[in-house]
Amino acid sequence: MRYTVALTGGIGSGKSTVAQAFARLGVDVIDADVIARRVVEPGQPALEAIVRQFGAGMLNSDGSLNRANLRARIFSSPPDKAWLNGLLHPLIHAETRRQLAAAHSKWCLWVVPLLVENNLHREADRVLVVDVAPEIQLERTMARDHISREQAHSILAAQATREARLAVADDVIDNSGSPDAVLPLVAELNQRYRALAQATEQD
Repeated sequence: MRYTVALTGGIGSGKSTVAQAFARLGVDVIDADVIARRVVEPGQPALEAIVRQFGAGMLNSDGSLNRANLRARIFSSPPDKAWLNGLLHPLIHAETRRQLAAAHSKWCLWVVPLLVENNLHREADRVLVVDVAPEIQLERTMARDHISREQAHSILAAQATREARLAVADDVIDNSGSPDAVLPLVAELNQRYRALAQATEQD
């Protein structure tokens, strides 16, 4: 299996910015959120199973998943949430493994927003945490998603704590500044991970 670095961070931390910077250096990026969206696209068996379980109200008029309705359903019902996780997690895991196996770069970046929440950090060779102060998370999330401070705060409260993420980190990127500020550290980490991957291959 390709040497894998798991990238995580709380909402508004700038995971996508960091992932894109690695991608520009030629690193293959496997994004759990992208995979999660793909497995519930129209025509996929998972979407059909969701409609059978929860009804046609889970669909938009164009046949795509109505994410707002699904979120509302599982938020209010732990059994429904458990059913959905049981359906989706194996599919997401299988597609992640497939993409990791198909990667061509010396090492892979696996973007997993809920790495700590789902206890997945041991499945990577190394963990990179994108870290910012909670106040910055709130401000960025409010600006990006056009939501109130209360809504942003409730999203933060539902995620793993900053301390829990840092506790599993092998490396940390402080992303409090401008997007360009992280580029030198991304380049440095890329070289470090290439060396670690090379060393692993030689073992």
